[in-house]
Amino acid sequence: MMVLLTSAPMLGLGLVVGILVSIFQATTQIQEPTLSFIPKIVAVFVGIAIFGPWMLHLITYFTIQLYTQMPYWIK
Repeated sequence: MMVLLTSAPMLGLGLVVGILVSIFQATTQIQEPTLSFIPKIVAVFVGIAIFGPWMLHLITYFTIQLYTQMPYWIK
C-alpha cells in the first residue's frame, strides 16, 4: 500500500502527460519518439519536486511505525 501511495503522483502525472502528448501527436501527425519521452520525464521531475516532501514524510512515518511495532511481532 505504501508503494502505491508514494508512486501514484508520479505515475499519474506521467499518464496524463503521455495521453496529452499522444493526442497532440495524433492530431498533428508528428511521430517523433522523443516528443513523448521528454515531457514525461519533465512531468515526473516536477512531481518529485512538488510531492517529494509528502512522500518522504509518508516513508519516514511508515519506517518509524515499523520499527516501533517490531517487538509486538516478534515473540
